[in-house]
Amino acid sequence: MKTTTIGITGDMGSFSYQAAEDYCKKSKMEKYKIKQLGSAENVLTSLDDKKIDLGIFPVVNSTGGAVIESIYAMSRHIFKIKEVVEIPVVHCLLTKPNTKKESIRNIASHDQAMKQCSTYLKKMWAEAKLHVTDDNTNAAKELAGGKLPDNTAVLAPESCAIIYGLTVMEKGIQDLQFNFTNYLVVEK
Repeated sequence: MKTTTIGITGDMGSFSYQAAEDYCKKSKMEKYKIKQLGSAENVLTSLDDKKIDLGIFPVVNSTGGAVIESIYAMSRHIFKIKEVVEIPVVHCLLTKPNTKKESIRNIASHDQAMKQCSTYLKKMWAEAKLHVTDDNTNAAKELAGGKLPDNTAVLAPESCAIIYGLTVMEKGIQDLQFNFTNYLVVEK
């Protein structure tokens, strides 16, 4: 039995990784390998170049709307939609261990996460500087690795706290509690 190579936009711990795992479980796929490719453009280019068998990337969120970079990437490639995977998106505010709430001055994450938590951010963190990053899991990795100041918190999945040794300061901070993202599963 051949191993299916699946390209995704996020890193381990991301919602994209969760979407890939959910798809493989639902499809009863036993032999697969997940490649983190960073963007929908990279996923679709890898699909074109036959470096992956399937691609999975986000297209729309119930709160934040269309994932613009995915829409642009889709306009440049020809592919078939195999399935749409919908996953619940629960955002957490993650910090380095022992960080006090009053010491946070910066919040970093992907633009989609910022959109999905915009009311929370305005209400609870009006004084904090918001820093948009290319990926919320990268923001968690950078905070854990000392590349972001200690007075930074990140918006990311709870799994990132476990993977990168961060602390969940708050959970379920998205503006709508029923927050979902649709991911396309694509093939050539």
